[in-house]
Amino acid sequence: MSSLVLSFQEVEKTQLLLVGGKGLHLGELSKMEGIQVPEGFCVTTAGYRKAIEQNETYHALLDRLAMLKVEDRDKIGEISREIRQTLMEVEIPSDVVEAVTRNLARFGEEHAYAVRSSATAEDLPNASFAGQQDTYLNILGVDDVLRHISKCWASLFTDRAVVYRMQNGFDHSQVYLSVIVQKMVFPQASGILFTADPMTSNRKLLSIDASFGLGEALVSGLVSPDCYKVREEKIVEKRIATKKLAVYGRKEGGTETRQIDPDRQMTQTLNEQQILRLARTGRQIEAYFGCPQDIEWCLVDDTFYIVQSRPITTLYPIPEANDQENHVYVSVGHQQMMLDPMKPLGLSFFLLTTPAPMRKAGGRLFVDIKHHLASPVSRETLLNTMGQHDPLMKDALMTIIERGDFIKSLPNDGEAPSPSRSNSVTPIPIDNNPTIVSELIKRSQTSIEELKQNIQAKSGADLFDFILEDIQQLKKILFDPQSSAVFMAAMNASSWINENMNEWLGEKNAADTLSQSVSNNITSEMGLALLDVADAIRPYPEVVDFLQHVKDDNFSDELVTFDGGQEALDAIHAFLNKYGMRCAGEIDITKTRWSEKPITLVPMILNNVKNFEPNAGIRKMEQGRREALKKEQELLARLKRLPDGEQKAKETKRMIDRIRNFIGYREYPKYGMIHRYFVYKQALLKEAEQLVQASVIHEKEDIYYLTFEELHEVVRTNKLDYRIIDKRKDEYKFFEKLTPPRVITSDGEIITGKYNRGNLPSEAVVGLPVSSGVVEGRARVILRMEDAVLEDGDILVTSFTDPGWTPLFVSIKGLVTEVGGLMTHGAVIAREYGLPAVVGVENATKLIKDGQRIRVHGTEGYIEIL
Repeated sequence: MSSLVLSFQEVEKTQLLLVGGKGLHLGELSKMEGIQVPEGFCVTTAGYRKAIEQNETYHALLDRLAMLKVEDRDKIGEISREIRQTLMEVEIPSDVVEAVTRNLARFGEEHAYAVRSSATAEDLPNASFAGQQDTYLNILGVDDVLRHISKCWASLFTDRAVVYRMQNGFDHSQVYLSVIVQKMVFPQASGILFTADPMTSNRKLLSIDASFGLGEALVSGLVSPDCYKVREEKIVEKRIATKKLAVYGRKEGGTETRQIDPDRQMTQTLNEQQILRLARTGRQIEAYFGCPQDIEWCLVDDTFYIVQSRPITTLYPIPEANDQENHVYVSVGHQQMMLDPMKPLGLSFFLLTTPAPMRKAGGRLFVDIKHHLASPVSRETLLNTMGQHDPLMKDALMTIIERGDFIKSLPNDGEAPSPSRSNSVTPIPIDNNPTIVSELIKRSQTSIEELKQNIQAKSGADLFDFILEDIQQLKKILFDPQSSAVFMAAMNASSWINENMNEWLGEKNAADTLSQSVSNNITSEMGLALLDVADAIRPYPEVVDFLQHVKDDNFSDELVTFDGGQEALDAIHAFLNKYGMRCAGEIDITKTRWSEKPITLVPMILNNVKNFEPNAGIRKMEQGRREALKKEQELLARLKRLPDGEQKAKETKRMIDRIRNFIGYREYPKYGMIHRYFVYKQALLKEAEQLVQASVIHEKEDIYYLTFEELHEVVRTNKLDYRIIDKRKDEYKFFEKLTPPRVITSDGEIITGKYNRGNLPSEAVVGLPVSSGVVEGRARVILRMEDAVLEDGDILVTSFTDPGWTPLFVSIKGLVTEVGGLMTHGAVIAREYGLPAVVGVENATKLIKDGQRIRVHGTEGYIEIL
């Protein structure tokens, strides 16, 4: 057996690096019983490597290519073109020519062949590279086959292939190409079969695209194919397209596009029996490879030939369940304002903290709400909560309920536990007394100070037992009935005000203005505290100049050498002492905190120095208070003029006081949780240092890729299989590319919701109104907080915000996010700062371009692009 050429039958499962992804799968398919694959062979990567190993021009060009970044498109195009030219001219080694000639003689030189690229970095479980390299059809004769082998080699360096590799972190010099030479079949019809529906990701719905002639017409977008959907051996949907063109082989080689007779254009490409037979073949191939497949097929004289099968890499993983029942999962990230994947240590801490029935998928957490949808009582509670929190999620759940067959309804016999906090207690009635909040905050602070003292003496396995014990304390504080009662009272008062002011006075969302500049909001105070840091720095031009050019985290030693440097450092340290445990994405304990990387704050401080006058924090707070008071007086005066006005005004005043006394506390429990997490993290990183010194791990941050339990075991035994860390790092990189769905079922189906509001302008970009007012300004589309450069008066457009984003809120005059609800962080802070805000805007960061002028309608819930 020559390693330069292998027939499909000779290809082994372990030979990816020799035959590439496509070659490997064709080898597997050709050995499967009942699957027809046109005969052929692979010219292996050994032949390609032999051709290039001594070529100095090729290696020099490759070195130049390695220096470039994705943004250097012109340079990439230029160097890629030169590499392709070099590969076209390179001499194919004589033993490769001999092996190809021998195999063509064996299969029949008179036949036409397809010559197809198969790279070592394609058709992988996490990256498909589909369509990156070239395929040539209906090639006749040895010389032409050899010429097209060179063309395939060259196609490893098409611009799109080079850019795709850069984006996916593949080293060009480590990717090689095998070439498949396969007998041509000339089909009546061909197409693509997805064993999971590409539109909804439903793993039980199989989708077939079919058109006449060769598959090239479909792949290149020349025709719209028929589409058939099959579920459990039944055709559940058929869409017959008008197929005007088809690609066929020419007698003299190559292909041509022909018109289809008008009377055949609307004919169904496959009959019912063929559709079901092909679907069974698809399920057989999927079962063999163990994951959903994207399969290319041809129909010749009523026989289906399979010419390719690759994993579908774009599907979101299904949360794991231990049974075969139907489940519905809602995203925790959409509720916690953090859509990034979490590392294993972060996931396990969050799972230790929450009592809700959570499942992991794609590095994110999902709550299983099957039982809540099954019980009529808890279903209603859930939908009402979701309606306030995220209407798109509610609408998606309504779609599932309306189907009626996915989750069977239980008899109306009581309530399932709440999905977000399954041990949550019915909030207790509460007096309208602001000292309750001060007491709760004091209790939390005392508890954290005790934790800081006690944890210092703990190490090794004892530390893990201690943390587990302390998490029980954290849960007591988070799920304290009195704590829940405080912010529930405020939320209920807000709803009461909004409903009644609308009914009695025609005033929409009045509670938004009344919520401005309330006391005890730890997060909005944080944004204002960063304005105070700017005040401490502004008088010292040398310090400002130094901070504008600082690149390194350890800037404090140099900072104090400037006039005002010590004052600046003291102000930054004072801020970090209170808020340094925070950062963007803070529910993941592994995310870098501001205390760990203070330089993250520097651009925001400099923004504040440039955009604000001294004492802006105090003035903002005061202005918000005045606006809230003015709104209160205006509402009460108008109410008193109504029938029964004195009573209405009295009740309204009581509700306004509830909002002012209690709504600020809404942000505190999370602050307490994040503060505790940071204390745990610092203690665990000390353990990690010990593991580095003992050569158990390479770097401290490696512990982030272990769960809490696994890390406990590593600390106890001083042993670790490093393959776990490497595998998890690769998985994390893959998870970063995925977008988590709001709602996903156990079939893998992603259900999307819609807003049902018909009376808005036709061009409106629609979302959920969460903070009143109308504002016009420049849109700044920012995906990572550290990239933010804002001018006073910009409107922030982003995917999501959590408390770590708050320092930016002082510089903006409006907010638009893709994710969020009435009581999520961004909405609460926007109301407090008096910023018009619309959240839950699907694809806002794509629909709105950075720098566009937009108008945000925070009362009605839509954006106009001006």
